[in-house]
Order: sequence, then C-alpha cells, then structure tokens
Amino acid sequence: MSLIDRSFKEKIILVGVVFQAARMAQVEDSLEELALLVDTAGAEVVGRVIQRRNDPDAATYVGKGKAEEIHSLSEALDVDTVVFDDELTPAQQRNLEKILGRTAIDRTAVILDIFAQNASTLEGRTQVELALLTYRLPRLRGRGKSLSQQVGRIGTRGPGETKLEEDRRRLLARVAKLRADLRELSATRKLQRKARVKSRLAAVSLVGYTNSGKSTLLNALTNADVHVANKLFATLDPRTRRLELPGGEPILCSDTVGFVKKLPHQLVEAFRSTLEVVAESDLLCHVVDCSGSDIEGRMQAVHAVLEEIGAGTVDELVVFNKIDRLDDPELAELELRYPDAVFVSATEREGLHSLLESISARLRAQASVLDLTIPYDRGDLLAMLHREGEVIFQRESEEGFRVKARLEGPSLGVFREYQSTG
Repeated sequence: MSLIDRSFKEKIILVGVVFQAARMAQVEDSLEELALLVDTAGAEVVGRVIQRRNDPDAATYVGKGKAEEIHSLSEALDVDTVVFDDELTPAQQRNLEKILGRTAIDRTAVILDIFAQNASTLEGRTQVELALLTYRLPRLRGRGKSLSQQVGRIGTRGPGETKLEEDRRRLLARVAKLRADLRELSATRKLQRKARVKSRLAAVSLVGYTNSGKSTLLNALTNADVHVANKLFATLDPRTRRLELPGGEPILCSDTVGFVKKLPHQLVEAFRSTLEVVAESDLLCHVVDCSGSDIEGRMQAVHAVLEEIGAGTVDELVVFNKIDRLDDPELAELELRYPDAVFVSATEREGLHSLLESISARLRAQASVLDLTIPYDRGDLLAMLHREGEVIFQRESEEGFRVKARLEGPSLGVFREYQSTG
C-alpha cells in the first residue's frame, strides 16, 4: 500500500525571511534547497516570497500585513499550501491558516513528509511515525476537524498515521508504545554491535549532507547493491558492508542517513538509535558534494548534527565527491583550501584507491604502539600479534622477542603484562 496520495499535485508558495544576522544570499540558497525538498515530496513550487524583518512576529511570524499579501498571491496562483522556511510555532501556524485560508506548514513538516514516504523498514517506519506524532501533538488543539480533511497533502501523511480527531490521551499512548518499540529495536542493534566488536573489525561510517553521494560511494568501494537515487533522503536505514583495505585488512563500512540544514530535532531524537552506528565508529568519512553551493555551510550543518548525536569527537576524514563536475582550476583551488582531504568521483571510480589508503593510514594512526617482550615459549602470542596487529620492529634478545607493534581493540589486554618498561 502506497504512502503517497498522488491524486493531485499540490501548488506551493515558499516564504523566507531575512533577519538582521542573515544575508539575502543565504536565504535565497535556503529557499532553493526548500524547493528541492518540496519537489522530492511530490509538489510543485509556483511562487516565492522573501521578506526583511528585524525579528519574527510572535503571532504570524511574517506580520499580518505580509500574511495578507501572501494570501492575495495564493489566491491569484490558486495555491494549495504555503511553506515557510523556518519552523513555525503552533500558534503562528493556526493564525497564518486563518489569514491565508489554506494550509500553512514549515520546512520541518516537509522533511518529515519525505521521511514518511521513504521509510521502508520496520525501524524506519517506527522512527518516522514517532517524529511525526511528536511534531503534531502540540498542533492538534482546535484543528482536528480541518486537518482530518487534508488527506494526502504534504505534512499530513505518514506510516501508520493516527487519526487527527483522536484525543490527546490516545496519541500520547501511541507515542509511548512507539518509544518502547524503538528501545527493543535499539537493543537488537546493540547486540549486533557487540558481535562487530568481537570480530575486531574497525568501523568506518560515511556521513554527510543529503544527496552528497554516500550510497554511490559505498557501492563503488564494496560492490554493494545499495539503493541509489538522485534525490534528497533516498537512504534512511544504515547499510553496512565489508571492505578490504589496500593492505588486505578487512573493515566494516556503513552508509547512513543524510543530514540537512535545520534538520528537525524530532527526527534526530527518533533516529538516535540508528545514528549510534555513527557515534561508535572508529572513523567518519565526511562525504561532501564539491559541485554544490555553500560547501562550508553544509559541512557546518553536518558537524552540528554530529555534535548533537555525540559523534563530534570521532576522527573525521573529509572526502570531496563528484570532482568530475569541476574544472581543473576549481579542483586545484579546493585542494589548496583543504590539503588534508581526499578527492574522488564515486560514479567515475576516480580517486578510490587514494581514499582507501587514507582510511588505512587514519586507522593505523589510531592504534596503540606497544613495546613488548614476548617469551620464546609464547610463539602463539607472537603469531597473534602478526595476525591482529602491525609489527613495526622485531628482534631477539636474552629475555625473548623484543617487538614494537600497533594494536587496538580487545587484544590490547592480552599483551599488557608483556609490555617493556625500558
């Protein structure tokens, strides 16, 4: 059963506001991204409105006069919905709908709607429904009848969608049930992660802005068959594949949900258990679309989400993707600005070997360097060291084998008693 009602294509007007701290170019870029989000959600943008204000209006966000102007434009263009680039309070949303005579939603609602369309697994559907209900609960007062008639529009659909006329008590009970379900699913994920730790394989996660090419890169690196689409938020559920580095050592590489500016807090909270794979990684490959606009702004948006999920201190390797779309001077300038980054084209399979070598070098640098003296009768430990670590130096002495090696993970404890003191 499809989650999308495609019986009609909504006409949308976008509204952005330039406040004192913002620049017009920033707001225009944000509206351009919002237009892509609306298109991904299945609607059509027919107009845009940008206003300058010192502060948001408490009642209508844009002020009553501007709201009436938007109403007139909406009537002229036969618009179904007005989408605001910043999050509206429940009161602002209700007041705007009274003036506009049509649905008023914000960027958060559009993103939630896209997630509702793309969620396919049990965990993904549960996470999205929880985010949707958390967003809608404070917006139900006095709007049950009107919203219950808006079937299939952006911001109103979702997996297992609860009827809007149900009372608050039943909605809260549903939220509690969803949170309990996610705790169970999270426990299953923790068991899977424990198995990964026992395997002693390093974990690398591909993170980045939505549509930066993370899934395409995972496919190119591992010959996986992960779904790829040239649209926002095509991947919601993490996919992990085994990957061999140039030295032959295997690691686990995971593709994760993409981030975006103003990512709804409800989604971050709901997807926290899924995003734990990022926080527990040994290395993050921050994939950046170098052909896009506002590269630094998008990188900052990713870093903000990483901080929120507790992954801000994980070692990061910046990977600029889609270099096939740049000319030589543009690429040279980017390489000068980011000398420690890796530059690849996942679709053209260019630069992948350099990426693998950089990943290998970063992981080796994380490993502890040990000075060991291993007795001659413990050849099993020496073999284990060669098998699970990287032997940098080895010679024979009166006490036994003197070895300097890089080692990490559970094996460190085995060799602790054999560490040399001088």
